[in-house]
Amino acid sequence: MDIISAYREVGTYRGAAQVTGTTHKTVKRVIARHEAGGAAPEGAPRGHNYDIVAALVAERVEKTAGRISAKRLLPAARAAGYAGSARNFRRLVAEARQAWRRDHHRGRRPATWPPGEYLVIDWGSEGGLHVFCAVLAWSRFRFVRFAADERAETTLALLAECFEVLGGVPGTVLADRMGCLKGGVVANVVVPAPEYVRFAAHYGFRPDFCEAADPESKGIVENLVGYAKADLIVPQAPFSGFTAANAAAAEWCAEVNGAVHSEICAVPAERLMIERELLAPLPSLRAAIGKSVTRKVDRLSCIRFASARYSVPARLIGTQVTVRVDDGRLLAVMTSTGEIVAEHTLVAPGEASVRDEHYGGPRPDTPRRAVRPKTVAEKQFCALGPVAEAFITGAAAAGHTRLGPELAELNTLRAAHGEQEFLAALDRAVAFGRWRAADVRSILAAGAGLPLPQAAGDRLAVALPAVPVRPLADYAIGSLS
Repeated sequence: MDIISAYREVGTYRGAAQVTGTTHKTVKRVIARHEAGGAAPEGAPRGHNYDIVAALVAERVEKTAGRISAKRLLPAARAAGYAGSARNFRRLVAEARQAWRRDHHRGRRPATWPPGEYLVIDWGSEGGLHVFCAVLAWSRFRFVRFAADERAETTLALLAECFEVLGGVPGTVLADRMGCLKGGVVANVVVPAPEYVRFAAHYGFRPDFCEAADPESKGIVENLVGYAKADLIVPQAPFSGFTAANAAAAEWCAEVNGAVHSEICAVPAERLMIERELLAPLPSLRAAIGKSVTRKVDRLSCIRFASARYSVPARLIGTQVTVRVDDGRLLAVMTSTGEIVAEHTLVAPGEASVRDEHYGGPRPDTPRRAVRPKTVAEKQFCALGPVAEAFITGAAAAGHTRLGPELAELNTLRAAHGEQEFLAALDRAVAFGRWRAADVRSILAAGAGLPLPQAAGDRLAVALPAVPVRPLADYAIGSLS
């Protein structure tokens, strides 16, 4: 039976549903569609319980560039009247952040690497191991080695080994802003270190550095670092030593370079044969790395090497010297003439190797504290010379706290008695350890006829006279009877 006819006869939704064998909800929808002219009736829009804070969320997401989380926004939403669940609120924040990213995506274009032009390098660490990674950008040929540290000489030595494996030198080496290769930054432009510049000039490539905090500029090597950690270090670590680790790294590189690369859909080792024709030839000799470094002589007439201090002649303060290490010895060489100006045995970090001839003689047993007069009375008194300086240092050592005020009185005594008599009295006061002005006045009042202290002379030897000696038997008791 027709639902509409049944409803007209029965007059109720439930009665028509029993007649037609359906539900009352279906009857209600059919009747509503019929009364609306055959079209489905427009339903009233249903709101969300977070609509009252949607504007607040959009504002905070815009202000934080899409980085704020729902956890941090929820207290502010509660204060603004939101009474729903945290899960519903997370949906609102996620939709707002997606909308912001859709409108503010900076967009990136895929990198195009010309053949023979770029080698990208970077360091990584996993489980206490330092791993050096390099990839030739066009062919995707990968080079991975392990090292004990990430110092400049280690980086350059591994880079030289990488060039030898590639069979040539690319036009540019793109690196992260490594501290070991970076000499400074000026207006966001990285200035390479002098050792890196000399190394690049020897091999004939251009050193380049990526943008700060921009992994997309060298994502090609970032992927290699993560791949080496996950596929080489984690499955095979720990290694018995660096020799075993580097042997495993060479085997791993041969494996991955011989397989089809998912990005270029080609075998990197085969593409290297094509790219090698565009690489610059290797120099006849490998660059000297770590053999000599340049150091500036500081004000202590010393140079620092490996956290230790080594002395050089004082005439070289402020100049540059070349430091060479050979067989446990450190040689300081004049950069301009090649003259060896100092030679030391290597010492441990934090220690110092100092030679007396670099400072004009041995260090004195006691430090010298120079007398430097400042006031007018001090200058007048110290003008008398070494006797006055000896009087001041002796009085200071004896703890004479009134020495400063009494200098004026001493200068008056000098003017009253004359310089020669005053010097003699001052000398006598120093000899006897008398440091007060009253003592000097007493010496001047006594006059010049006083005995002077003399040093002890030689031992006096006097010949004693010979006298008769009585034997002990003469003193016996029995002899008296």
